Amino acid sequence: MSNRITRDLLKFIENSPSCFHVVEGQRQIYLAAGFTELMEQEEWQLEPGGKYFTTRNGSACIAFAIPRGSSRGFRFVASHSDSPSFKVKENPEMEIEGHYVKLNTEKYGGPILSTWMDRPLSVAGRVSILQGEKIVTKLVNVDKDLLIIPSVAPHLGCTASENNPQVDLLPLYAGKKGTFMKYLAKAAGVEKKEILSYDLFLYVREKGRIVGAAGEFVVSPKLDDLQCAYASILAMSESEPTEYINVCAVFDNEEVGSGTKQGAGSTFLEDVLARICEALNISRAGYHRMIAESFMISADNAHAVHPNHPEKADPTNRPYLNGGIVLKYHGSQRYATDAISAGFLKHLCHLAGVPCQTYTNRSDIAGGSTLGNISTGHVSVNTVDIGLPQLAMHSAVETAGVQDTEYAVKIMKVFYGQ
Repeated sequence: MSNRITRDLLKFIENSPSCFHVVEGQRQIYLAAGFTELMEQEEWQLEPGGKYFTTRNGSACIAFAIPRGSSRGFRFVASHSDSPSFKVKENPEMEIEGHYVKLNTEKYGGPILSTWMDRPLSVAGRVSILQGEKIVTKLVNVDKDLLIIPSVAPHLGCTASENNPQVDLLPLYAGKKGTFMKYLAKAAGVEKKEILSYDLFLYVREKGRIVGAAGEFVVSPKLDDLQCAYASILAMSESEPTEYINVCAVFDNEEVGSGTKQGAGSTFLEDVLARICEALNISRAGYHRMIAESFMISADNAHAVHPNHPEKADPTNRPYLNGGIVLKYHGSQRYATDAISAGFLKHLCHLAGVPCQTYTNRSDIAGGSTLGNISTGHVSVNTVDIGLPQLAMHSAVETAGVQDTEYAVKIMKVFYGQ
């Protein structure tokens, strides 16, 4: 079963070259599962037993399922749609000595710069066009080995540690100057003159695959965080709510701090919950009682013990690939886990028959952060931060365990009441 889920995950990632494509993939999964799409600018008519979803900015999505009976609270799973990459700037073409054309880009998030070099790349995202008197967007994916970032040979006195994003990481386009926008327009199915602006990101053309002596590992771009996001979407689409309103939130912009209208630091989740309560005639006091009964799983991948650098891991909390769900702790509260939420998560793992591991940073390494604490700044519920163990986080291509995706689906289904 785990191979099936992993192959479906890889297909989802292949079809998700940008955060906008991630959300479109969710739309298709939810629509196929009988969910109704809601627009934020329209009135919502909700019914007990109904399943719904809404999107914001085309890059964040919140789905929810309402029990047929009364609801005690909410069950949230939160993850994110974005991954470290490079964003294409406006007026991107740069001609070099009349022989080359490269694109002007900037870092998005914290990619491991050297891993993006010497790989076939392309661009994907969205373009904005004028349709009548309204600005609309269209997804775009230049489905072609279009770009490459050539590294500099060591003979010329350069090292990878010297990589400068404005100098060393600009992708070679090679076509004639003035043709990039034509490629983009063709891929979007519009005329070049129709494009008003765009949100474009580089992506790796390499397809994910299963590797290892017995197929133990999955190697793919964007495992952080699409491995968790896909598991939550799948669990949501295949579960039925019982006593709680199930919510699956996939936010954008976690890699750059979540402080956008579609990020975990926005009012998106808070707005959706307020509208659910309004449509179901739940009072403000009733809403607060439900929030007090609610729980959030913040799901964002975790660092596994590295085989070449095991000393980088904490001495006593050492997660491994295919070892199960990783429960993440941080003394300075970069992760929201506490004794209560950790206890609940361990109980869920027991019910689901899923192994549980623990992660903390070494005390002399600051480590990263995630979206759990950011989201609870708007909707304050008991929250646990979990992830799936992986290697090479923020690399252009990452490595994780095949079995762990299935573990995540299992525990989320139990959490959602299935």
